[in-house]
Amino acid sequence: MRVNIFNRDATKRDTTETVTEQDPSVGSGEATSNTNNASSDDIELAQQRTADLPLSEKPEETAQGGVKEIEAITLSWSKPHVVIAYVCMFLLYFTNAFQASITSNLSAYITSGFESHSLIPVISIVSNVMTAAAYLPIAKILDVWGRPVGFSFMTMIAVLGMILSATCKDIETYCAAQVFYSVGFTGMIFSVDVITADTSSMRDRGLAFAFTSSPYIITAFAGPKAAENFYDSNWRWAYGCWAIVLPVVALPLWWTLWSNKRKATKNGLLVKKPSGRTWLQSTWFYIVEFDLAGVILIAAGLVLFLLPFSIAESAENEWRTAHIIVMLVIGVACLIGFAVFERWVAPKPFIPYALLLSRNIMGACLLDATYQIAYYCWNAYFTSYLQVVYNQSLATAGYISGIFDVVSGIWLLGVGFLIRYTGRYKWLLQIAVPLYILFVGLLIYFRRPETGIGYIIMVEIFISLAGGTMIIGQQVAIMAVADHNDVAAVLAILGLFGYMGGAVGNSISGAIWTNTLPKALQEYLPAETVDQWEAIYDDLTVQLSYPIGDATRDAIIKAYALAQQRMLIAGTAIMALALIWVFMLKNIKVSDMEQVKGVLF
Repeated sequence: MRVNIFNRDATKRDTTETVTEQDPSVGSGEATSNTNNASSDDIELAQQRTADLPLSEKPEETAQGGVKEIEAITLSWSKPHVVIAYVCMFLLYFTNAFQASITSNLSAYITSGFESHSLIPVISIVSNVMTAAAYLPIAKILDVWGRPVGFSFMTMIAVLGMILSATCKDIETYCAAQVFYSVGFTGMIFSVDVITADTSSMRDRGLAFAFTSSPYIITAFAGPKAAENFYDSNWRWAYGCWAIVLPVVALPLWWTLWSNKRKATKNGLLVKKPSGRTWLQSTWFYIVEFDLAGVILIAAGLVLFLLPFSIAESAENEWRTAHIIVMLVIGVACLIGFAVFERWVAPKPFIPYALLLSRNIMGACLLDATYQIAYYCWNAYFTSYLQVVYNQSLATAGYISGIFDVVSGIWLLGVGFLIRYTGRYKWLLQIAVPLYILFVGLLIYFRRPETGIGYIIMVEIFISLAGGTMIIGQQVAIMAVADHNDVAAVLAILGLFGYMGGAVGNSISGAIWTNTLPKALQEYLPAETVDQWEAIYDDLTVQLSYPIGDATRDAIIKAYALAQQRMLIAGTAIMALALIWVFMLKNIKVSDMEQVKGVLF
């Protein structure tokens, strides 16, 4: 049964129905001493009270613990709680978008400060790969231990990453900090997305996702100016201030979920019972539940396979270097091993194999991966390109690169309403994908120093409309074939493919950059500065130190334009594959689906 929060006549449901919840305590002795555990009489009474209730009035008995918990919450809370939850999620997205807008604009200067500007793709690859691998255990934490636990855990990791970033003294520490930072923030936002799916109907799911994502409209232009101010004073506080702000912003959502969980328990919706397991049995139970072997295999496989694409050119014998070959071979073996393990060995695979073969899941995942590859083929050096070629300030370059966030943020709401009105999503993707390919292709032509910056801005606007449509369309398409028990899993798979795509795109970008810019600089630089090509290549501030019109600056601009053209050619060619993936999707009418229960968005 679905209750819309905008229906003023909706009455508050009776919250006396009850389900039992497995206590995650590791041993029976601990469980017995826990004052929160219900007695056997309480459990029996709870089961009797739910025996005659319709399925729509109680959480799914066969669902995982975290899914039961969130269904109990949505069955017991009221419309004001839904509003509070969505305001909290909006603020969390605002915080994430604002800090990301600031730190992404500073990354080129931070790495240049460590004389490692060319390592931008490597840092992105490592953080993207580790984040991709983290999606699987994060989803399991949300499903097994519950949404409040998973959300708070990822928030703490994000805070740790920001503290490490603010205090790092070298590029190695900065790289490690970025892994914690990326995993933490991505995991926190993933938790918010799962909670959004838990608390919205399929008909309104696109609109709900659009609402929680809309803060990008505000932060895209505020972030670059703030980044410029942080750069002028102390870039470390760009991380340090958010380490203070984030816990304050995250606390209200956690409290809303936790307090309504207590309410559900008090009203009989959730009753804990002893696990009956010993410490060793609980250890094995969670190893199986979290698919630990599978997570290790895919994390190792992704890192070992993707990293060589960015570091091979700096190796002594490039692709013929022994350690590069070994990394590739072991990486491929781990990825194959993951597929075999999940299919035939894993006691509890991350996602049912039959569901994984769904046309919608495979189509949406491949579409997202292709989109991310194409985007990150050229985006990593876009702000640097704007500053070097068009002599834009850090803030102005950030405004231009932030066009996507502003335009797509507004358009997401339009896409959400269109899906709500028509009940379908495929037709939007069939329009968006060809348009995206067309406009990225136009950027190839416009990546010439003599091209006016107005043309760049125009094409960015059109790319934003097509890209925003794909983002919402993919999410709705993949959730349309899953039940509530598998929502976190399918969103994690989508996120995994997206981050894999981002890592591949950054690898391609890094490979093109390292193969193009050094040679182009040596070819184009005038005789008086050609011996300084390495210092110019490694440091953005050195590149910008030469004035517009200077022969050296002209040579740098020419080299940048060549590198960006090649990146865009690669991205456009790869994006053509998306035409295949979009036609794999089923044209499901989501307005007829009932996936979740309770008082919803």
